[in-house]
Amino acid sequence: MKVLAAMSGGVDSAVAAARAVEAGHDVVGVHLALSRMPGTLRTGSRGCCTLEDSNDAWRACDKLGIPYYVWDFSDRFAEDVVDDFVAEYEAGRTPNPCMRCNEKIKFAALLEKALALGFDAVCTGHYAKVLRDEQGNPELHRAADWAKDQSYVLGVLTHEQLEHCMFPLAETPSKAEVRAEAAARGLTVANKPDSYDICFIPDGDTRGWLAERIEMKPGEIVDHEGNQLGEHEGAQAFTVGQRKGLRLGRPAADGKPRFVLEIRPKENKVIVGPEALLAVDQLRGIRISWAGVPIAEVLSGETFECMVQVRAHGDPVAAVAHMERSDEGRDELVVNLPEGMRGVAPGQTMVVYQGSRVLGQATIDSARSSAWDSSKVN
Repeated sequence: MKVLAAMSGGVDSAVAAARAVEAGHDVVGVHLALSRMPGTLRTGSRGCCTLEDSNDAWRACDKLGIPYYVWDFSDRFAEDVVDDFVAEYEAGRTPNPCMRCNEKIKFAALLEKALALGFDAVCTGHYAKVLRDEQGNPELHRAADWAKDQSYVLGVLTHEQLEHCMFPLAETPSKAEVRAEAAARGLTVANKPDSYDICFIPDGDTRGWLAERIEMKPGEIVDHEGNQLGEHEGAQAFTVGQRKGLRLGRPAADGKPRFVLEIRPKENKVIVGPEALLAVDQLRGIRISWAGVPIAEVLSGETFECMVQVRAHGDPVAAVAHMERSDEGRDELVVNLPEGMRGVAPGQTMVVYQGSRVLGQATIDSARSSAWDSSKVN
């Protein structure tokens, strides 16, 4: 096949491209320029879009003997990922920019351009599998190495996109093996640290970065019974589950710490309470997509058992889900959690699994708890 290898500059994408070449495919490497003013060097393991990363990607392609290009997707990235990130925080939600990047950039804009240029597939260094059902339809599954599994951040992929995805690291049992293979192949990125955190906030100071882009106004911090405890400098700077930085000045009656339970940007109010109230037992999701052909229960509206995961490295939790039409006429994925789940915030992505298979994903619109009624707090 004619394969476009997305080269991040890291060890995973380099080894994935090497395996695609070794398998006999006609491979071309491309690095995505996502910023008009990228940093020259990485800050430790932070970031993934610097000039250093671009040079590392070029060196890997040169070693593999494949063509190398840099594609400027900075405008699309700014609009679809960065602006969306700011808008979500402004609305009091907690977004996952890596999900939006995979959805809008790596497997939408990139794949669209690749297909237009005659490529058959896009190859990446993600740890995930594409398998086929009895009818030949693609399904997204967890990787062999669950510790490195990245199927969560790929949960946004659609049936059509999975038809053109190639994940050569799917069956690799460990990251150590990938690094050893890179070293054996003479790739200079063999020992390069993994990237983490948000690439467009390389110093990791999300609150400071947001403060420059969102108008922060002082407001009230109240407890779960509506009693005012203190003031904040901007509700958008808080996240559900946050414990530190509340600066309330006085402890709770039982002496235990308080946690952020809810953020209300329209009222400019932050609600805090005991840790026990962080547990939610129902999630309602919007912006739903299915990774492959939806299972029969989704199409019929029946309930189905599943596992739900709300963080890239979070533990999946047993759930029962169904599709529902809301009063506003939109489709919602309703997920009930018999054992509860802690610290879930609107704006996060919930990915639904059956066994190792990714069924699909939705953006959490609301997270409800039967332990307390937030509507009574005013």
